[in-house]
Amino acid sequence: MMRFSRYGGNANIGVFASVNENLAFVAADADPEFTRALESALGVETVSITVAGSFVVGSLLAMNSNGAVVSGLSEPGEIAAIDSKIPCTALNGPNSAVGNNILVNDNAALVSEVLTDAEVALIQDALGVECVRGSIAGCNTVGTVCSVTNKGGVCHADASDDEVSMLNDLFKVEFQRTSVNHGIRYVGAGILANTKGALVGDETTPIEMGRIEEGLALY
Repeated sequence: MMRFSRYGGNANIGVFASVNENLAFVAADADPEFTRALESALGVETVSITVAGSFVVGSLLAMNSNGAVVSGLSEPGEIAAIDSKIPCTALNGPNSAVGNNILVNDNAALVSEVLTDAEVALIQDALGVECVRGSIAGCNTVGTVCSVTNKGGVCHADASDDEVSMLNDLFKVEFQRTSVNHGIRYVGAGILANTKGALVGDETTPIEMGRIEEGLALY
């Protein structure tokens, strides 16, 4: 199922939640209608949280079915709330906007080139998948310019042929170039998806919606 939505008047819905196959962590101030849309479209349990006292949960949290990585700025109670649902590891240091810096499914993770060897090793252990450094269309914040599930993926409209091929090989799914929300290249910021469905920012055009549906194999 694919549905349009927005968060508090903002079509960049991916900034405010993080999802896997069964679970969605959602900003604590999210409107109940947004939460219900996530539950309906993705077939997930929703959990309302803050991360580092902030509502930009999608920017500060990354997860797959194996585990979650969260900003090291998080409070102990916030980490405990996540850990009660899925094993959670905090990433300390200046690169802790992990939702922006990590693109992950249950097969692999692409991580920002700015991450250190120690940070990459921690992420690999936490998520239980191979981690590869890279960038897409000149962007190190790979989580903001792509969205991937265990069935498919979408990426920045300016991604090169070599980058798309790398994504296909790494994640073991086929990627489709697209934009979201009427031309925005930061597709990860406008989409929340798993293999069962997707929630998409409500400024997305019909042509973009078709490309996203094809890329995420939701037809």
